[in-house]
Amino acid sequence: MSDSTSRTVSAYQHVRSDILAGRLEPDRKLRIQELAASLDVSPSVVREALSRLSAESLVIAEPQRGFRVSPINAEDVRDLTQVRIDIELKCLRRAMSEGDVSWEAGIVAANHALMRTPYDLNDIGDDWTAAHAKFHFALVAACDSPWLLRIREQLFVQGERYRRINIRMSDDSRDLRAEHARLADAVLSRDMKLASERMTEHLRLTEILTLQSLSSRQAAVA
Repeated sequence: MSDSTSRTVSAYQHVRSDILAGRLEPDRKLRIQELAASLDVSPSVVREALSRLSAESLVIAEPQRGFRVSPINAEDVRDLTQVRIDIELKCLRRAMSEGDVSWEAGIVAANHALMRTPYDLNDIGDDWTAAHAKFHFALVAACDSPWLLRIREQLFVQGERYRRINIRMSDDSRDLRAEHARLADAVLSRDMKLASERMTEHLRLTEILTLQSLSSRQAAVA
């Protein structure tokens, strides 16, 4: 990998991580010169990184106006959640049909790692975010459709942007560890009905909290 490519990948990963963690808020203007200075790279490297993020729909490129973080609105939240449920359940069904002992062991290991990774409602770190992504992928890893898995990954990444937005609406009544443990148990039991119900409930709760947070923000601005 050339030095230029390496710098672009590093800038891309850094900005992407900041978007998913909410450090770069939805609809925020991304100033190329400022990013270049903070990342110690050239403006051309930042432009290439932002172009890649635009292809992932995490960033919007506007002619003559530059780049900004993709906004989040209630209509998009509802639409994305429904499509995520549809695709997750398709992947789960095929994974539960095709999965072997290695797949089951992967779920157990990923759930254990997620349980042991520190989780703070006030500061969700990158380690927990990575463990969370690995757990959800482990559930569907045995799905025999690469295209379904690619689509699912794109949707999952978009859904991760909700986490920082809805976290302020979460409280002690939402036990994420228990939610993930119940999901793992249902999938490992090969009970598609139960797994579907628990996955749907898990994603719908995130949707509800996100919509509540968006509504609170709008009320504060009004």
